[in-house]
Amino acid sequence: RNLCFMDSNKISDCLLEKFLRYVQIWTSSDSEKADNGVMPSTEQQMDFAHILRKELIALGINDVQLTTNGYVCARICPSKGMENIPAVAFFAHMDTSEEVSGKDVKPKVIKNYDGSIIQLDSIELNPESDDALSHAINETIICTDGTTLLGADDKAGIAIIMTAIEHILKNDIPHGTIEIMFSPDEETGHGMDKVPLEWFTAKYGYTIDGGTAGEIETECFNAWKSELTFTGKAMHTGTARPNMVNAISMASDFISFLPRHEAPETTDNYQGFYAPMEISGHIENASVTLFLRDFDSEGMERRKSYVNQLAQTIQQKYSGSKVSVKHTQQYLNMKDRINEHPHVADNLVKAVRSAGIEPVFKPIRGGTDGSRLSEMGFPCPNIFTGGHNFHSKYEWASLQQMEYAVFTLLNLVKLQADK
Repeated sequence: RNLCFMDSNKISDCLLEKFLRYVQIWTSSDSEKADNGVMPSTEQQMDFAHILRKELIALGINDVQLTTNGYVCARICPSKGMENIPAVAFFAHMDTSEEVSGKDVKPKVIKNYDGSIIQLDSIELNPESDDALSHAINETIICTDGTTLLGADDKAGIAIIMTAIEHILKNDIPHGTIEIMFSPDEETGHGMDKVPLEWFTAKYGYTIDGGTAGEIETECFNAWKSELTFTGKAMHTGTARPNMVNAISMASDFISFLPRHEAPETTDNYQGFYAPMEISGHIENASVTLFLRDFDSEGMERRKSYVNQLAQTIQQKYSGSKVSVKHTQQYLNMKDRINEHPHVADNLVKAVRSAGIEPVFKPIRGGTDGSRLSEMGFPCPNIFTGGHNFHSKYEWASLQQMEYAVFTLLNLVKLQADK
């Protein structure tokens, strides 16, 4: 590692301590509340925000703010003589997915992992079915007891940023202006809804919210949400013939006509999909929430058009019914915006290589806060965290891979200072 200013052992100890402490703080978000404009969507996120604010102040950072919507912002003033160097920003999110419980997380540390099956509560982590785990031999593995998710998404990102900042400040490492933000509700898709972007002096940044060590993400899905409402005609089931129109049957038919080979579980790499996320209702009214994903904007238009056509087909099939469709943009592919500022990705490649690993470009089959920021004109690639199997009880993280992310951030700061 081309990092003469680092004490790897101290960084490792600091990183592990922070990560273990952070994952035990409950910060699950709530999609329903977020959809209704509540931010942060849960009180526990604000509790974590206060903790992080106090830690940043304790490091001697004077400019630390916590907004009413739960954004923690901190600006580290530049070293003497580096006041005119362009600022760089780092981002991570505080919330964890509501899909699996994030309350009462009990982290388990396995040092020098030997490649065997890791037996947890009622599940196991098996390297035969988990390729990333099979490549983590001799690394320190952090998982849970098998009853909750771990929360490496994105407590690992927060621990990585905090460790890097602490190392810079305690060792007087030369640096330009560094700005960091810890945000709420990324998992609900609303993480950047009320971001105080005007606070930043930086013109670009990096989210630390990825997976395997070395992975760099500069492109993501175009993402839309389709909300369909099916209106039928309710009648007593005993005398329903011939006039009853069952909205539940309509919604079920709609889902059954979606292409099976274009579902999340049947696609990978650059393949898009239709993802039914929720179905609810009764005979007279039913609703379906559908996620549409495609890397190509023309492909996304094709998907929206197909949903509209399918909705009309269902309406024609069920005489006397009505189907309405509402399409809402969630985020756009950040590739074009990042390509307009090539130095942002170029610096990241150099930083990863200087950390001692080879960068791997991988498309995000999802989105990050960086997707939204890039869309807003703030180019923001995504950096790996060493976390794996997010949003599940099978989630785990590698301490060594997290360390590489710390080294990458420190190298980005060094590249900034070298200018």
